[in-house]
Amino acid sequence: MKHDKKQLSPVILVTGARGQIGTELVAALRNVYGREQVIATDLHDAAALPDLEGPYRQLNVLDKDELENLVATYGVTQIYHLAATLSAKGEEAPLKAWHLNMQSLLNILEAAKDHKLDKVFWPSSIAVFGPSTARKISPQNALLDPQTVYGISKEAGEQWCAYYREHYGVDVRSLRYPGLISYSAPAGGGTTDYAVAIFHEALQNGRYECYLSPNTALPMMYMDDAVRATLQLMNAPVEVLKERGAYNIGALSFTPAQLAVELKNHLPDFTISYNTDKRQSIANSWPAGVEDTEARRDWNWHPEYDLVTMTAHMLDHLTPVYKNNSNTAAVS
Repeated sequence: MKHDKKQLSPVILVTGARGQIGTELVAALRNVYGREQVIATDLHDAAALPDLEGPYRQLNVLDKDELENLVATYGVTQIYHLAATLSAKGEEAPLKAWHLNMQSLLNILEAAKDHKLDKVFWPSSIAVFGPSTARKISPQNALLDPQTVYGISKEAGEQWCAYYREHYGVDVRSLRYPGLISYSAPAGGGTTDYAVAIFHEALQNGRYECYLSPNTALPMMYMDDAVRATLQLMNAPVEVLKERGAYNIGALSFTPAQLAVELKNHLPDFTISYNTDKRQSIANSWPAGVEDTEARRDWNWHPEYDLVTMTAHMLDHLTPVYKNNSNTAAVS
């Protein structure tokens, strides 16, 4: 498939397409632009993925030549770069996480520069914040003080994106994702993963042991809102985007205890216990919420899901998965 630069529909390459964000973002992009216009890539061999619907190529994003060959072969005009090692997993092998997160981004930015791509999307994270950030609500221009290698790589990545935008005219756009909650794919090793695991454990076993303390409030977002925000940002006219780094986006802020209460409204027999581990210190360094006035002002960002609607939607999709499990708790 060769791309005609004059045609209206973009040709989009997505890295990390089998991850938590990529699974739903690829589907959304194909729904908007057409299945053949979105090339999903990941480390997995296509032969091991029988459920593929649309173009898929195995790609090690650290291989710059392989990446650029795909860009040239397909006539790619946009890249959504999602491949990364997340916060908790990154602490297990910091140098490996740094290499993957930073070198892959630089490969993407170089490809965008050399092939004159229209746009690049790269996700930042609330992990860029740290102990020096306001604990309750972090403003857009808060002091960045990351305490994990993941957060450090995201702070550095924001600066690299700004550099390529300023020096080479690369239109790279970014969001500081909060913790993301999805039913479509397992979480990928982040500190906020409890908010996904709790649904599976509640439905399968009727109980959950949380690695964060009951009153640990963190910024969260349902995946439907995250995908919508991503597409909304990428479709915004470049002249309205005033923030040169990554935009804060807010939606939910809740604690494990608050989520457990909402779950019990649907699963009355559900119980939760707490046994904090090293992820607690990471969570303690992050704000409880983010202030996103700039995103609302510049490209009209507004979340659609609150804690009640998110919980109900997650259970609607996951309950059928466990309905044949004899240990599944009864949903009221």
